[in-house]
Amino acid sequence: MTKVALELSHIAKRFGGVDALTDANLRILRGSVHALLGENGAGKTTLMRVAFGMVQPEAGTVSIDGSAITLSSPRQAIRHGVGMVHQRFTIVGAMTVAENVALGGSGSFRAAVAAERVRDIGRKMGLVLQPEALASTLPASAQQRLEIIKALEHGARTLILDEPTAVLAPSEVDDLMRFLRTYADGGNAVVLITHKLREAIGIADEVTVLRAGRTVAALSGSTVTESDLAQFMMGEGATESLRGHEVAEAIPGQASAFTSNVTSSATQVDAPTNVTVAVRAHNLSVAGELGIRSVRQASFTIRSGEIVGVAGVEGGGYRELLRALAGLIHPEAGELQLPDEIAFIPELSQREGLVLEMSLMENLALKGATRAGASPHRKSSVSAARQRLESFGVRPASPRAAASTLSGGNQQKLVLARELWGNPSLIVAENPTRGLDITAAAAVHNHMREAALRGAAIVFHSADLDELLALANRIVVMFAGSLKEVSSDRAAVGAAMLGVV
Repeated sequence: MTKVALELSHIAKRFGGVDALTDANLRILRGSVHALLGENGAGKTTLMRVAFGMVQPEAGTVSIDGSAITLSSPRQAIRHGVGMVHQRFTIVGAMTVAENVALGGSGSFRAAVAAERVRDIGRKMGLVLQPEALASTLPASAQQRLEIIKALEHGARTLILDEPTAVLAPSEVDDLMRFLRTYADGGNAVVLITHKLREAIGIADEVTVLRAGRTVAALSGSTVTESDLAQFMMGEGATESLRGHEVAEAIPGQASAFTSNVTSSATQVDAPTNVTVAVRAHNLSVAGELGIRSVRQASFTIRSGEIVGVAGVEGGGYRELLRALAGLIHPEAGELQLPDEIAFIPELSQREGLVLEMSLMENLALKGATRAGASPHRKSSVSAARQRLESFGVRPASPRAAASTLSGGNQQKLVLARELWGNPSLIVAENPTRGLDITAAAAVHNHMREAALRGAAIVFHSADLDELLALANRIVVMFAGSLKEVSSDRAAVGAAMLGVV
């Protein structure tokens, strides 16, 4: 009989007046990969934080390998063989790979011993890293490997990963999935939090779905369909609702949360026929945070009404390019012409897009405050703010509630509600649907298409290649600081993201 690695029974947790979990149940078997799904605010991350000792529940029990345990801290969870790779990595950039792996261990630090442990795990698990490499110099995929190696070094037999493919190129996703399958087949257990239905079905042995803090389904990964999962996540009629949001064919047969049929008029705005240029760059060079040139002599134009997708892996220069277009970074060299009205949607909404202590209405009034020389908009009325929040599906849509009370997905929707307000000439977005469920993501796509039809130029990056293919009129790839336009072909874009000509 297969042993139960981790079990959470009837978990309840409140944050202030909000019920994050009310009756959540999860059962993870040894030797399995288990996908945990749910829309924004469903309680997925909170439940896994309970399993990792970061959050203590008000009710319910946690059992590891058949024994009920009260977890008061992550350190205690680690001692019981539970490891977690967070969506936002926790490595120390100023330390080497070996030093990061040794961090949190016991006894004195010996560099040679730590380095050999890194090499040993690399040989056994296929997670190869140079022990002497500085963590801050690693690309995102290698930083993720480092997080996994840290968990394995601390004896993880149950590994929880929160949206692990969000920062990976397609081939890197394949590598990660192969590792997870091998790891589980070795008698360990994997919990995969993801919004990507095809990804879940492609690897998961079992799938659990949360809705509004409750477990609504526990299913076999071999028999469940994407349509089934969507309906469990969002209720009856979810498939029809998605199609109504113009993501036709997203379920069934979707690629991640988006269709990859880039020729479909249901998923793309037609390329603009006018020749009005909203953005013009000539020999543009931009330096990153450390003063290193991240964009090298890029020349391009973006027309009004056009949606341009920017692909690239972490460290390739896409972030610096987008922030230069948003007016946040001054070019190091070259020419850059931008319109006056620019909307910017940062990827890290908690850190860069919101003041969490302020109310939702006050955050809506901060439109434009991130750009030099820009003044925040005056506050809107409570009724206007509520209407705006409701139109973007922010829950709860209470204008006077603090932004800190929202889930991560709803905080992202709050930023979108503010930045897409009005008629900006240019919209610059970093992963605008990251952390959003498929219905919310479809709604964001509609807002972006509508803005393009009104004449806005849109430039956006997404870690989900299928989203880029579904939404963009044109795709450019940033690799090692160089910009290259590529055809809207998945293989061509994926190859360019890895520097393969």
